[in-house]
Amino acid sequence: MGQQETVATSLADTVREGIGAALAQVDADLARRYPGDPGTRQPVHTVYVPGDVFTADTVRSWGDQALAALDAHAPDAGALATVLGIPDALAVDVHDRVRAKLAREPIEDLRIDFEDGYGPRPDAEEDAAAARAAALVAAAHAGGTSRPAAGGSTTAPYMGIRMKCMEAAVRERGIRTLDIFLTGLMEAGGLPGGLVLTLPKVTYAEQVTAMVRLLEAFETAHGLERGRIGFEIQIETTQSILGADGRATVARMIEAAEGRATSLHYGTFDYSASCGVSAAHQSLDHPVADHAKAVMQVAAAGTGVRLSDGSTNVLPVGPTERVHEAWRLHHRLVSRSLARAYYQGWDMHPAHLPTRYAAVYAFYRGGLEQAAARLAAYVAKAGGDVMDEPATAKALSGYLLRGLDCGALDTAEVARLSGLTRADLDTLAGGPAARNA
Repeated sequence: MGQQETVATSLADTVREGIGAALAQVDADLARRYPGDPGTRQPVHTVYVPGDVFTADTVRSWGDQALAALDAHAPDAGALATVLGIPDALAVDVHDRVRAKLAREPIEDLRIDFEDGYGPRPDAEEDAAAARAAALVAAAHAGGTSRPAAGGSTTAPYMGIRMKCMEAAVRERGIRTLDIFLTGLMEAGGLPGGLVLTLPKVTYAEQVTAMVRLLEAFETAHGLERGRIGFEIQIETTQSILGADGRATVARMIEAAEGRATSLHYGTFDYSASCGVSAAHQSLDHPVADHAKAVMQVAAAGTGVRLSDGSTNVLPVGPTERVHEAWRLHHRLVSRSLARAYYQGWDMHPAHLPTRYAAVYAFYRGGLEQAAARLAAYVAKAGGDVMDEPATAKALSGYLLRGLDCGALDTAEVARLSGLTRADLDTLAGGPAARNA
């Protein structure tokens, strides 16, 4: 080999070393605050069921009711496509996959609600309901009951409770309910892997800190690893977006969670009402909602904290014409959220499930071929009419992974179109495989 050519430089090594030393703290801070997406599955929705309504059959019942609504109001692919405006090329595939999903795994994330959906109750009644919820969740995760031989799923991959908030009037009740629920799980064999907790109506970062201290105390009492229990922060007050001092506050809440915040959930109706929006105009696409969600999105970007949109309270019930009207609204709102990188939302009724999955599946199947082709070209450095950068390749990989996780896409078709395995996609997306390499 020939001698390496020497190029001229002007700066001494001490300059580079000095800059590195000066920025060492910044480097550490960036790594701590912005670790990137955790690379785990994110559910496409959260279903809230009041604590006194939840039973061992809730998940299967919702799936059965959703299938019945589909059979009654859109019995075939053509009917569903006509109602929702799904392209003909996607209609059969989307319809068939929606039906299969409703039979196999109708709910991806379920929250047993002890807040607004449950309301104030006598202490003894809420104590009993919290203990019962723990027993049901523990039983659902025990003995492989999440995949029975027949009849579809009886549990959801993610389950937990929404407690009452940290405001003075209900604080002690919320803490007690959480304690009873978590203690019941521990007594039944331990905390399940899909455990999710929701802290609602957060107004000050100090309330998030209080939740952290509460969970630390529980972990210590049971000898659990510090940080084992995470929680969602529900953004449904104006103070959670803009503080009294004029500063954006949601980022401070993420920081106050000390790495325990798993996601930010937008609360449509509480937030809209706190902004003075009249009931008839409270919606996911109102300007006040878009502003709040944009602030949430920027605050959470790169932190590993996921985002969830809220819900619509227009229920698909009654005669077919009314159901179709509600379905079109829900489908449009879900599709709008997906396009704005809100990949999760709330569903309030079993008949919302067909349009949730129809919108989600059309979103991923409609973009499959283009995303796969762009990734294949990026990996092969083949060029083409779009020149993608590493950040875009990361986003494309995340898109395909989310499609695989929810059942919109199959591993074989993604591999055929992109030439990439799931492990390849995880590496490009910066998931656990990439970080542990």
